[in-house]
Amino acid sequence: MSYHEAMQEILEYIDENISNDLNADILAARAGFSEYHFCHVFRWCIGYSVMEYVRNRRLAFAAAELSGNRNIIDIAMDYGFETHSGFSKAFKRYFKCPPETYRRHAHYKVPIRLSLAQMKNYNVGGIVMEPIIKTISTIKLAGYVIKTKNVDGENSTDIPAFWDAYMSDGRQKKLQGESFVKTHSEYGACFSEDMETGEFDYVIGVEIKDDVSIPPEYHTCEIPPATFAVFSTPPTSEDFSDTIQGTWQFIFNDWFPSSGYEYAPGCVDFELYKEESMCGPEMVCEIWIPVVKVE
Repeated sequence: MSYHEAMQEILEYIDENISNDLNADILAARAGFSEYHFCHVFRWCIGYSVMEYVRNRRLAFAAAELSGNRNIIDIAMDYGFETHSGFSKAFKRYFKCPPETYRRHAHYKVPIRLSLAQMKNYNVGGIVMEPIIKTISTIKLAGYVIKTKNVDGENSTDIPAFWDAYMSDGRQKKLQGESFVKTHSEYGACFSEDMETGEFDYVIGVEIKDDVSIPPEYHTCEIPPATFAVFSTPPTSEDFSDTIQGTWQFIFNDWFPSSGYEYAPGCVDFELYKEESMCGPEMVCEIWIPVVKVE
């Protein structure tokens, strides 16, 4: 058996026993190597130390469970973390955002196991998507708001239904016809959540002119100044929603861990549907993520 075959078997064993006691000694014995030799071979084949890889896989499996209504500490303890703060620190170090933020945007799929055979021919991740970094001042919005939760996938149902209703019940046409509208591009913005309940405001709105009066029927709010990583979804004429969700998945699962940035606390992330990007045969959405450099 080659080293790559032996290490692939170890990767499969780690995933199958991710909640059990795993250490370099146990894994080395299973591979039939001394611990010293195993650790060197593992790092050479995988690019991580043994326990660094195990910790990252546990975090990935924990992330996949964040769609449920279980307490974060219960999930953390299942994967070997004894405290909420310890799990949150490790999670943020790897995913560059708190577990509560990941829960709001993640796809909740069991992480794909690394394939050493595929690594010979492909780059891990399979997609190259570099954002533009932009710093902006305050954006004032007017529109409509709902409260939803990032628990049990509630936001994944509520937000698409909110958009469907907005576009079909006359509210979109009415809002776009108002004289206070600065641009006809539409924002879908997620505001900071209540850390106790997981509840947050989601706003569909348009940018408004300065010094205008807004009728009370509209919700008004501000996106505060921040530096953003701005991603553009691949142009598509179909499956637009899937393309947007796939881009979110790439951002949190692939880009953040190796980007040198982390999610900026206390800020607002949003999707921007520019008027010119929604009128042609292929649609594009911009995803704006507030970021700070990792020190």
